[in-house]
Amino acid sequence: MTMRIVALHRYPVKSLGGQALDAVPVEPRGLAGDRRWMMVTPEGRFLTRREVPMMAHVGATWTGSGIVLSHPGAGDLAVGDPVAGDAMPVRVWGDTVIATDAGDTAAHWLSDRFARPVRLVHMPETVVRPVDADYGRDGDQVSFADGFPLLVTVVESLDALNRALASPVTMARFRPNLVIAGAPGAFAEDGWQALRIGDVTLRVVKPCTRCVITTQDPDSGEVVTKMEPLRTLMAMGRVMPGPRPEPIFGQNAIPDGAGTIAVGDAVVATR
Repeated sequence: MTMRIVALHRYPVKSLGGQALDAVPVEPRGLAGDRRWMMVTPEGRFLTRREVPMMAHVGATWTGSGIVLSHPGAGDLAVGDPVAGDAMPVRVWGDTVIATDAGDTAAHWLSDRFARPVRLVHMPETVVRPVDADYGRDGDQVSFADGFPLLVTVVESLDALNRALASPVTMARFRPNLVIAGAPGAFAEDGWQALRIGDVTLRVVKPCTRCVITTQDPDSGEVVTKMEPLRTLMAMGRVMPGPRPEPIFGQNAIPDGAGTIAVGDAVVATR
């Protein structure tokens, strides 16, 4: 069976709702428009659904020159790419980068949604955030994603997980960029070193460790089943070894070069 892309997803603002795509350019930082925006505290610390589950209620659509934020009770807000906003240092995990503030209108709109003061920031082209040097090469970079440009998941692996769960979960729990079907078996991705999709090559560099966000309903942010699917992944041996073992699902990947990929494209894995 030929492996193929069955879904593509972009998340313009880190931890807000995303977009399902039919086709999308792949750039050095990942899918075009993916996680180039981030919500932060006034001091510049990144915020995600781990801390603010209600972020699930706000969607974000990338327009090519900005984003549109949407909320069922507050309508839409168009935000253009900042061209002369205030530069501010922001922290995302262990990295500090210079981002551009998107202005008071966006900050007030989001602050009202979450009943706390927040800012919206954008990563300009001139800012480079390197990937973890233990897994990347010189020049590899990432947006505001947790650590790597792309997250790849596999349908057959989700099927295996769901067979072990009392209540099945959807792939949306894992917020992937690429979803692939047709793998020779569950967790075949463990052995992949690279993926070729047309003219695009992706290096598969590290299993993705998973957090409490996977326990939340992807649309409401509410915890559906406490500690699931994390507990079952651990019981299945889907664990990143180390001083503090963590459950894993999916693989982080880094693009080599640029190109466009689409749902239905054939995927060739190398080991």
